Amino acid sequence: MFRKPVRSSDRLFTVLARKTRCTDSRLGLAISVKSAGGAAGRNRVKRLVRECFRANRTRLSNIDIVVMSKPGIAAIGNRKITESLEAHWERIGKRCAESC
Repeated sequence: MFRKPVRSSDRLFTVLARKTRCTDSRLGLAISVKSAGGAAGRNRVKRLVRECFRANRTRLSNIDIVVMSKPGIAAIGNRKITESLEAHWERIGKRCAESC
């Protein structure tokens, strides 16, 4: 359960995070039809989030993360999505180290 999560938000995503006892970090996705359009758009966003998460997993150890997309993300390019997520990982990593 996510009680008192660390939050990071911008115009593309809201990210919730919490320290965990597990040695690995885990990722949850909430990419809605309303935000990403049809199946192809949702799958593209999910694929990008998962790949970016895998690439940055070392700096996100022992953290459970839920990524929620905001409306209009389907029209955003892959590079902008990746940049947004990397900024979220940076913020989440720092905030969890400080407060969690």
